[in-house]
Amino acid sequence: MAEKEYTETSEAQIAVHWGEEGYYMPSVKFIAQANMTDESIYDRFSMDNFPDCFKEYADLLDWYKYWDEILDTSDAPCYKWFKGGLLNVSYNCIDRHLAGNSNKTAIHFVPELEEEKIEHVTYRELWVRVNEMAAVLLDFCGLKTGDRVTLHLPMLPDLPVTMLACARLGIIHSQVFGGFSGSACGDRITDSGSSVLITMDAYYRGGKLLNHKQKADEAVGIAEKHGQKVDKVLIWQRYPGKYSASTPMVEGRDFFVNEVIKDYYGARVEPVKMPAEAPLFLMYTSGTTGKPKGCQHDTGGYLACVTATSKYVQDIHPEDVYWCMADIGWITGHSYIVYGPLSICASTVIYEGIPTYPDAGRCWRIAQDLGVNIFHTAPTAIRAFRKTGPEEPAKYNYEFKHMTTVGEPIEPEVWKWYYEVVGKGKAVIVDTWWQTETGGFLCSTIPAIKPMKPGSAGPGMPGIHCIIYDDKGNEVPPGKGIAGNLCIRNPWPGMFQTIWGDRDRFVRQYFEKYCKDSSSKDWRDWPYLTGDAAMMAEDGYVRILGRIDDVINVSGHRLGTKELESAALVVEEVAEAAVVPIRHDIKGVEPDIYVALKPGYEPSEEIAQKVNAALVREIGPIAKARKVWIVPDMPKTRSGKIMRRVLAAISNKSDVGDTMTLANPEVVEDIKKMVEN
Repeated sequence: MAEKEYTETSEAQIAVHWGEEGYYMPSVKFIAQANMTDESIYDRFSMDNFPDCFKEYADLLDWYKYWDEILDTSDAPCYKWFKGGLLNVSYNCIDRHLAGNSNKTAIHFVPELEEEKIEHVTYRELWVRVNEMAAVLLDFCGLKTGDRVTLHLPMLPDLPVTMLACARLGIIHSQVFGGFSGSACGDRITDSGSSVLITMDAYYRGGKLLNHKQKADEAVGIAEKHGQKVDKVLIWQRYPGKYSASTPMVEGRDFFVNEVIKDYYGARVEPVKMPAEAPLFLMYTSGTTGKPKGCQHDTGGYLACVTATSKYVQDIHPEDVYWCMADIGWITGHSYIVYGPLSICASTVIYEGIPTYPDAGRCWRIAQDLGVNIFHTAPTAIRAFRKTGPEEPAKYNYEFKHMTTVGEPIEPEVWKWYYEVVGKGKAVIVDTWWQTETGGFLCSTIPAIKPMKPGSAGPGMPGIHCIIYDDKGNEVPPGKGIAGNLCIRNPWPGMFQTIWGDRDRFVRQYFEKYCKDSSSKDWRDWPYLTGDAAMMAEDGYVRILGRIDDVINVSGHRLGTKELESAALVVEEVAEAAVVPIRHDIKGVEPDIYVALKPGYEPSEEIAQKVNAALVREIGPIAKARKVWIVPDMPKTRSGKIMRRVLAAISNKSDVGDTMTLANPEVVEDIKKMVEN
């Protein structure tokens, strides 16, 4: 692209330098068995048929009473989907399957320790456990429809059991990622107004049995300091009948679920007929600063969205074994481990621990042993597999028909490795883009209809009408090679209703920028601002470049950090890359790039030069890094995301802040010494 064109882009725009990749076609074998092969779905879900088209999604559910109105916009942009309809999520995920699939496996639970047996929970057993837990919530805890409960549970079957028990009663659950601190949990208890905390004594991580109960005490203390009293703390035991934490129980407040639930043996709780627009759960975004933001998801619209996308995008059939490697503490786990798959009677895998324990072959052994044929993970994990065990997938006899990537943009080089090595050149890939706020997939190929394209999330889903705006609200046309602010022109059933307790923040953050008339009740006046930078190719496929803030401005050239990282990953020796901005008196900022190498390679000046050469070759001289740092490992969160703010602080010689919540805090000191020397 000529210099003039990309130095004059607006603040919302980023010049995109990389070329579009070619298409990969799904196999004839996959298409023959796919749930959705009808190309007319895009016409049926056109803007002309909005919002009535989403009746197709709702018809996948069982309703006690059909809705009066598909979309109520009277309080725009706080929409109500399937208004007047009555249903129950727990019933749709369990009860309705019992007649024909009572003894089918609902959940395959894989403990982290390989010497422990895999647990196979049937739909009948799940129904029994959910009923008994619902009775505990109702009778022992005195909870009722509309109350909030905070869950701080790790990846064990007790978590979906508890969620579904809440859903059975219309109790609003707020699950906090198990790796979060007690303080983070306490903040979420406070914001949601929960009087009950449900947690666990201990769980395995990296082969160690971690004391999780101590976080509960901290959480309750933080909440009470902010005026929210927790009356009861219910604790599931990792080993029923045995307390695995060293933190003392608090008399009168703390109770073992495994003991209490014995009093409710055989209890059966009728599902509450819930309004479609009633809240189902709160999902707090994981920002490290500011007040936590509770995304409020509804009952009918959300379940319709995740059910349909599980069926048509994930292509899950009842006979499939489906494994989403996300944590249920994130929206991906809610939508695509629990609610979506169980609603369509899938067998879903829940794995307790880290994917490389005790070695890099663990995932592929699980896939082989369980006959997993649909695999769903994040680019973070894929890059880790490529780095630590690139030869491992070939050693195991599994066959995926379908693989999903989710959570962040995936570089074309990593995509191709995922396709060729993990998928063995046979599986289709759907590169999905969506958010905590959106409930389900917004951009993705429907795998039997649209071809795959490495590095691109694909077009908007049927019924999702994407548009890219510049800062002034002008549309950036497809195929121009210019990125801007990705927006969605219309509401959809899976979108969150509001920010819990803060409607003004909801409107301000997601709608204010491009709202055409703040008093309007017409959805056309309220485009949804995603906060992601993206570009749209001529074919309508959307490429996500990361958050709008993930851009560095070098001498007026706005460069997406994801594009720089992708260029570095073209270098054969490089497994992971992270770009951070460094202050510069003349240029404003310039990039530093941190890279971790694949096994078998030693750091060298030659590799560093190859990385910089790749940046220049793939993007241009303006992208050349100030310094290429070859590090033993990247500082990462417990969920595997690279903490770029820590690397930026090191490069800028500023305070790195608290690093104790990282999965590998020791690496920060190693990198600091390297940079300071």
